[in-house]
Amino acid sequence: METQIPVIDLQEPQKLRQVCSKWGCFRLINHGVDTKLMAEMKSAIKELFDRPIEIKQRNKEVVAGSGYMAPSEKNPLYEAFGLFDVSSSLSLSSFCSDLQVSPHTREIIERYGQAISKLATEIASKLAASMGLTDYSFEGWPLQFRINKYTFTRETLGTSGVQIHTDSGFLTILQDDENLGGLEVMDPSGIFTAVDPLPDTFLVNLGDIAVPWSNGELRNVQHRVQCKDIGMRLSIATFLSPSLEQTIEAHPSFIEPGHPPMYAPFTYEQLRGIRAAEKLHAGEALERVQFSK
Repeated sequence: METQIPVIDLQEPQKLRQVCSKWGCFRLINHGVDTKLMAEMKSAIKELFDRPIEIKQRNKEVVAGSGYMAPSEKNPLYEAFGLFDVSSSLSLSSFCSDLQVSPHTREIIERYGQAISKLATEIASKLAASMGLTDYSFEGWPLQFRINKYTFTRETLGTSGVQIHTDSGFLTILQDDENLGGLEVMDPSGIFTAVDPLPDTFLVNLGDIAVPWSNGELRNVQHRVQCKDIGMRLSIATFLSPSLEQTIEAHPSFIEPGHPPMYAPFTYEQLRGIRAAEKLHAGEALERVQFSK
């Protein structure tokens, strides 16, 4: 299916820098993750939402937004599970135990976690390399995991599944629903563009951290989910983010005499705090740490 979103072949990433600077998102093909595993993971997560509420609520937060989220007044169509760091075997084991998943489902989630962790690091490293940082390492960065369910009915057509927002981390890998659309991203002209389903691919988008890290070159992309069809929509998002205490500032390679640092140094925890306290979830939080022009 044709889409306006740029397409990047991970094995031929020459346009990665250009696309991330202009769009801040792209459709990823030839990514190396077994498509059979992707299908197995989708089947495995469906059963989680059938758990009794008392089991679902065992999925506790480690940081805000990393645990179970029940439908709410703000997002009545949305339900989700979270895992703070899918690259941590201990964290993943606790997640599976708390939700009482079967050994078979646990094995699928573990294999998927390993594959998506490798992919996230590879994408970030290739993006850094495309910007001249061939030795920059993202090893050890937590990978927050969120399993999303949207329940769209005839009565909810035309409403919002999730409000307009940016992601707070460095980059996000999304395995979208293969059949039911609704995701929209803001294109470079400021217009929301539909992201049509495309099986066996991932959608990658940059978050807030990428902007100050690149001294303003990379683009964080606003996105939302709209209810356009009737049905259940499932997606799996993986967020590559720095540790909470890590200081975020422009890499020296992106600072030049005519292009000084645009943002004051801050920690990831501080940025998350600003977003939460001031309800600035669509990228505006970066203005709080931006130097005066």
